Amino acid sequence: MREVAIIGASQTKFGELWDISFRDLITRAGVEAIEDAGIEGADLEAMYIGNMSAGLFIKQEHIASLIADHAGLTPIPATRVEAACASGGLALRSGIMAIASGYHDIVLVGGVEKMTDVVDPTPAIATASDQEWEAQQGVTFPSLYAMMARRHMYEYGTTREQLAMVSVINHENAAKNPKAQFPMEITVEQVLNSSMVADPLRLLDCSPISDGASAVILCPAEKAREYTDTPVYVKASAHASGTIALHDREDITRIDATVHAGRKAFKMAGLEPKDVDVIEVHDCFSINGILAIEDLGFVKKGEGGLAFEEGVTRRDGDIPFNPSGGLKARGHPLGATGIAQAAEIVWQLRGEAGKRQVEGAEIGLTHNIGGTGGTAVVHILSR
Repeated sequence: MREVAIIGASQTKFGELWDISFRDLITRAGVEAIEDAGIEGADLEAMYIGNMSAGLFIKQEHIASLIADHAGLTPIPATRVEAACASGGLALRSGIMAIASGYHDIVLVGGVEKMTDVVDPTPAIATASDQEWEAQQGVTFPSLYAMMARRHMYEYGTTREQLAMVSVINHENAAKNPKAQFPMEITVEQVLNSSMVADPLRLLDCSPISDGASAVILCPAEKAREYTDTPVYVKASAHASGTIALHDREDITRIDATVHAGRKAFKMAGLEPKDVDVIEVHDCFSINGILAIEDLGFVKKGEGGLAFEEGVTRRDGDIPFNPSGGLKARGHPLGATGIAQAAEIVWQLRGEAGKRQVEGAEIGLTHNIGGTGGTAVVHILSR
């Protein structure tokens, strides 16, 4: 297989974007990625788009055709990839495999979601859980993650303040990210005093409802410097599945799909967690920031909360965590998240992240999950 490089990256502003449509969001992200890569639209040979649920959010299916048409990119093959909140990460993996296999030389991978066009997005989001055994019984994603949080607190002594620090650190970083949905700092006290959503999770423990899009351009590694002086190389791409329902798991304080995808990625890259300089992980709720650094092997099981409390995960710490602001503060337009994570790591490795730059970053990791961990996708990138 051929090695793969990322030569262009983009992200729209994330937030409640009332004045821009679904099709215009992804087109804008795609055009900006093409410009960043220094290519022409005519150079593209294929397109992969991560999207969880346009059918429920905007009543539009067949979005691959819609996007290719609206962007003037017909007749290139366009494919929509769906894996709940991991749709973007799995679309990226699909694009990587298309380049690595030799089927295509220049591929655009994008992710997009328009979530604010419905009065109540909860039913659409709930389709990422087990409908028969979870959603139809009234279980929501905040309550599923609340169960995971409460058990983690029981098993390992994780505190309510440690959970709050996940949000505090995300907002510290988002305050330096002009494309973040919530670019402002918050305090532990504000998290603890915010409205209860599902005990122990409060409003400021939860990622928001977001609109947005992101895109990257891929090519064979040996051709990357024909287009850019700052290519970023794909060292590993790994994908694992887990149970969709929480009650089928041996241990709800561990996301097995993350564990397996992480191990595969590190083996493929020939690296260990200590070799990684910056991470973008899937923290749709504060507990998942803690679970992610544990399950990926950055800290021992049960020590994730302490790592946040002690500042290990701050931008200048040993495990620079979510310099973009993460899902909590950058925003979480479901299908776009996995691509936005990759775009942030690209900018970090290029040294182009501005005030949120992690000093000397050479190796980065992205971690994108679907639902409560039915899907996990991990990528490792390097300068």
